[in-house]
This record gives sequence, C-alpha cells and structure tokens, in this order.
Amino acid sequence: MQQYQNLEDIWSRLQQSAFRSKFRLNQEDLAYLRSKGMPVILSHARDFISGRLAPALPAKDGKQTPWRGHPVFVAQHATATCCRGCLEKWHGIAKGQPLTDVQQEYIVQMIALWLSRQEMPRVL
Repeated sequence: MQQYQNLEDIWSRLQQSAFRSKFRLNQEDLAYLRSKGMPVILSHARDFISGRLAPALPAKDGKQTPWRGHPVFVAQHATATCCRGCLEKWHGIAKGQPLTDVQQEYIVQMIALWLSRQEMPRVL
C-alpha cells in the first residue's frame, strides 16, 4: 500500500508554487461554501472525484476539471488534484489505474484542508 505524503508537507510544497498558490475562492464560491457547509461541499467533492478522477483513464484527462463554478473545482486546481497528471506529479498517485477508496479519500482530505484555510467570515 502506498504511503501518502503528509497533508501539511504537500501543503507547504503547493504554497511554494507560484501557480498553485494563486488560487482563491471568489465571493460567490465563499457564499456557496458558507450556505451549504463543509459536509455538503465535501460530498460534492467525493462525487466529482469518483466520476472525473477515479477511472483508470478518465475522459478528457487534463481538462476534466473546470476552472470555476464550484468551490471544489478551485480547490482541485490549488491542490493539484485536478487531473491524473497532477495527481502523479504532486501526490505520487500513478496514472493508468483506478483510484482506490483510500486514494479518493486522501484527495478529498487535501481539498478539505485547502477549503478550510480559505477566508470564511462568520455570518453573524
């Protein structure tokens, strides 16, 4: 079984990338995240991961994750969990094999970490 990188270690590496570190949620995505709550958003993440990344050869790999339209999409680009190429390069998850449940949950946890660190002002 593959040992995954510590989330904090990969977080540090991602923050050193000029490309990955520039991503932020816009006001609409922040409002959506606050209105739905993290459990619902992470449920969406699980659905996106299982449908778009989990197959051994995903359709349109490298282009399957939109750049905007949902907080999870932005988080996927920020965390290099947007396509199988980025998963291999940044997370050591090989292409060409279906993602296991453990791998899918690792990806969701990486997305959750990024989302939790976005500015989310409290609604008073």
